[in-house]
Amino acid sequence: MAQRARGGRRAAVAGTAASLLALGLGAPGASAAGEPRIDLRVLVVDDGGSPVRAITAQLRSTGIPYTTVDLGDPGRPAVTAAFLSDTVDGRPRAKYQGVVLPDEAPFGAGSAEQAALEAYERTYGIPQVDAYTWAHPEVGLDYTSEGGWAGALDGREASVTAAGKAGPFDYLDGAVAFEDNAPGVQESYGYVARPRSGFTSYVDVPVPAGSGRGSLVGEYAHDGRRELVVTFAYNQHQQQFRLLARGIVEWLTQGVHLGRDRNYFAVHVDDVFAPDARWDTERNCTPGDIDCAGGGEDTTVPIRMTAADAVHAAQWQRERGFTLDMVYNAGSGEEWKAEHGGSDALTDRLLADRAQYRWINHTYTHPFLGCVQDTSTVPWSCAENADGSTRYMSRAEIAAQIRDNHAWATAKGLPVDRTELVTGEHSGLRTLPQQPADNPNLAGALADTGVKWIASDNSREPAQRAVGGALTVPRHPMNVYYNVGTAAEMADEYNWVYTSRADGGSGVCEDNPASTCLDAPLDPATGYATHIVPQEARTALGHALANDPRPHYVHQSNLAEDRILYPVLDRVLADYRALFADNTPLENPRHSAVGTELQRRAAWQAALAGGRVTAYRIGITVTVTAPSGTRIPVTAPEGTKQQLVLGTTAFGTPYAGERSAWAAPAALQSALTLKLP
Repeated sequence: MAQRARGGRRAAVAGTAASLLALGLGAPGASAAGEPRIDLRVLVVDDGGSPVRAITAQLRSTGIPYTTVDLGDPGRPAVTAAFLSDTVDGRPRAKYQGVVLPDEAPFGAGSAEQAALEAYERTYGIPQVDAYTWAHPEVGLDYTSEGGWAGALDGREASVTAAGKAGPFDYLDGAVAFEDNAPGVQESYGYVARPRSGFTSYVDVPVPAGSGRGSLVGEYAHDGRRELVVTFAYNQHQQQFRLLARGIVEWLTQGVHLGRDRNYFAVHVDDVFAPDARWDTERNCTPGDIDCAGGGEDTTVPIRMTAADAVHAAQWQRERGFTLDMVYNAGSGEEWKAEHGGSDALTDRLLADRAQYRWINHTYTHPFLGCVQDTSTVPWSCAENADGSTRYMSRAEIAAQIRDNHAWATAKGLPVDRTELVTGEHSGLRTLPQQPADNPNLAGALADTGVKWIASDNSREPAQRAVGGALTVPRHPMNVYYNVGTAAEMADEYNWVYTSRADGGSGVCEDNPASTCLDAPLDPATGYATHIVPQEARTALGHALANDPRPHYVHQSNLAEDRILYPVLDRVLADYRALFADNTPLENPRHSAVGTELQRRAAWQAALAGGRVTAYRIGITVTVTAPSGTRIPVTAPEGTKQQLVLGTTAFGTPYAGERSAWAAPAALQSALTLKLP
């Protein structure tokens, strides 16, 4: 997977004046005030369709400011010359650096609004994305009847062309496969067509039932304007869009924009050193859990890693170049040791390999840190004090659980960060419906122990929030269950959750409108490998491709016995590395880094929403001002420098052929100033 230079696109962003002159647009640059100012903001013309919404979601997740014109709103502003441009301090200003349209002419060919938009694009060299249109000469393509094709693209593989790899899609190495998740259901429709003069194809596919290749994504340069023409339908969650989204935005912004976009994947392994309870395939619940009704003795054997499992984990990490986060319960390990003759080969092995992992405090013995649970009924409820108030675990007890676990790790030489915490079952935080509010003693205990980043469950609380002086770090639960050690057990429990009552399942999937039942129960011998692994890998990869830094979490039981976690992780890593070039590595941030990233994003979005960010480029100079203390996300071409009071310094770090950073003005400066190459 060789790195490729973005020669064509990098030349295009060398300077605004060069772009304008290349298009024969000397007027603004020749004005008395010098070159025009181009604001770093995107105009989105929204028809309510999924392609425009998908690109809008990419802009938002990246952190790029945009203005939306809703075509369905009768009170929307008219797109006129005054709406698009004006003059600031005597200098012509383009208010938008790029335009996203539902198709090539959403206002109607020859209309006043369409004419104003096209004149604006010519004057300032502003690119336009046609989010989804059909193949016809007005977008630089032959009709599909002229050697092309139109129809469902499900399951087909497109390729990035040489021009695409030299330009906006140079971060991709592999095929752009169109999803086919539901045979019999059309998921993607497109027009495969031959380019005409002025059209450069970036993504193409063999013409079905024909010969040669036809374009699906390409650039049409004509009439002093540039359009990125997309001829297939998509939504923001489909993998084919996720693969191309970065390139679409980089083409639109000419590689210079606010915001940053990276691909993240981190995996937390909870309950390390502790045993996990096992799913009972006869009772269809987990004995020992407080929601396992029916009585009877627990005859299942707990699941716990062995020393051999630890050796395998370390070796797997070295071979894959990927680090796991070990979320540990030292006290539970000590209890296990005391119950098994005073020795523990697993702990010895993990401690010997301590430097190969990251470690996160999971409390000493994994107690429930919220309300005191009354388990006399299923489901449990919160116990009450004599006055009817909820009885909670005390601040001192919570702090002791955190402090004792950290002290054990420090004494054993584990490289642990006291600011990071994952509580057992995310307890202490609100747990609906039984505990609708956080344990009021939790925030104080976090302050007492120096915790700044506490994990939460993304399926319950996807947004970061404050818990006293700490902030949550939402984590994605993986559908690789904590209470299974074998593939057969995993398939059995999965069947119980995802099959109808008629098929022997719990019927939960029938009762939950957000769920879907399996057509038939999985084969316990093969169901995990053939159904669950690819599905979970696809979900996790989807998070990674969506600029989502939130970690995924599993449990130590998934590294034991059949070691069922590894096939999922191997699939994610292999698929990712087959898709992306070496210049776009999969980032693996630690818990506190994820928290910091989410905190910065929230502050940035608040600044944008409050209208407190000003950003523009004039020629090769980019200037950004934001509220004091706000880190500014910026993406720019390789070779970009940050202007200091005296001299310059290299800007950002490399990723996907560009450089990006959460930046701030240099010392003695009130604005962030960059010099483009």
